[in-house]
Amino acid sequence: MSEVFIFGVSGEELPKDQLRKIATCSAAVVSSRHQALLKGMDIHRIPIAPVEEMVFELAVALNRGDVAVLASGDPLFFGIGRTLLERFGTERVHIHPALSAVQLACTRFKLPWDDLPLISLHGRSPGDIAGRILNNPKVMLFTDHHNTPDRIAKELLAVLEEHHDVARIKSIRIRIAENLGLKDERLCSGTLADVATQKFSPLNMMLIEQRQAEDDEAGEDSGAGFVFGLQEDEIEHSRGLITKDEIRAVILHRLRLPGTGVFWDVGGGSGSVSVEAARLCPNLTVYIIEQKEEGQENIRANILRYNLYNIKLICGQAPEMLADLPDPDRVFIGGSKGLLAEIIPYCAKRLTATGRMVASAVLKNTAEQAPLLMTTNGLKTDSRTVAVTREEIRYTNYGEPGILLNPITIITGRK
Repeated sequence: MSEVFIFGVSGEELPKDQLRKIATCSAAVVSSRHQALLKGMDIHRIPIAPVEEMVFELAVALNRGDVAVLASGDPLFFGIGRTLLERFGTERVHIHPALSAVQLACTRFKLPWDDLPLISLHGRSPGDIAGRILNNPKVMLFTDHHNTPDRIAKELLAVLEEHHDVARIKSIRIRIAENLGLKDERLCSGTLADVATQKFSPLNMMLIEQRQAEDDEAGEDSGAGFVFGLQEDEIEHSRGLITKDEIRAVILHRLRLPGTGVFWDVGGGSGSVSVEAARLCPNLTVYIIEQKEEGQENIRANILRYNLYNIKLICGQAPEMLADLPDPDRVFIGGSKGLLAEIIPYCAKRLTATGRMVASAVLKNTAEQAPLLMTTNGLKTDSRTVAVTREEIRYTNYGEPGILLNPITIITGRK
């Protein structure tokens, strides 16, 4: 049975033993920039992209003999190796890796990378790239011809300037390694503004680092050191209008947040539920829809305070402002401005196949209307009412009556 041999490429030439093996193959899968490595070799060549067509041609070529595949660096690290193993199986595929671009870049930067988050943008939609980057003190990006370093730097600048986060803009340093292992290899570094005005080779790795400000506090009041359990006085809000700690915990439990995906917080108020959600799931993109300017300012303050750039503030009223957002995996309805009958059907229609919707109700009318609307719009629905009594225990006042919070009904709908 014919076999597939994947050779990783690092530099400008292949080892002689690999060239000898390739010469015995019926075909070679090769990108345009690796064509020169096979100069003078009479062999049928299959373009590596588009991948679907390449896999089909490779399968046909296997009927005539072995096939070689040239791939950058380590083919199993964000490379073609996964696809070929899945298609042709582990018995037929043999892999000979070279140094990966990450290894080379970190070597040039003299940076240990065992704790380095990696994001590949090769042929992928970047999604909420700003949130994914800014949630990490350092991150390495595999860029491509569309998601270029200058474009990414511009996007980060726009997000941070929107929230007047001058300190974070100053704290970010970018390092870029171009054409690693080639004769025209180049290393450069700079600020967001520096990188935003430059052009780079398509072959590059981009390292983004945030230096902690000297006056940053790492204590409990700053929210550092834990991912869940912020108290009401640690979240910016107005006139006591905030989802209380205990209720917030139940809502988040009922939401069963996914690690990635899209979360809509409709009628976000101060954004307290979203703040906790964004901290729990930093790769979740959170959209808060809030109409009141007072609430919008509180949300912006909370985004800035806790570096929650995976939160996107949408100023306006649902369901009108939901039309251009990506379909949600989770929806929380904390406020509706009397439009519950419009919001729930719209959200139920847009929910993904495994989606879940949660609504909180203080008023009896809302507690009765929300379950009915969820059920009639195809959701499996349940509700529960939560009553909380707070009591501070001290030796001198033990037994004194506590504070009884308003009962809250929490309604959950599932696809």
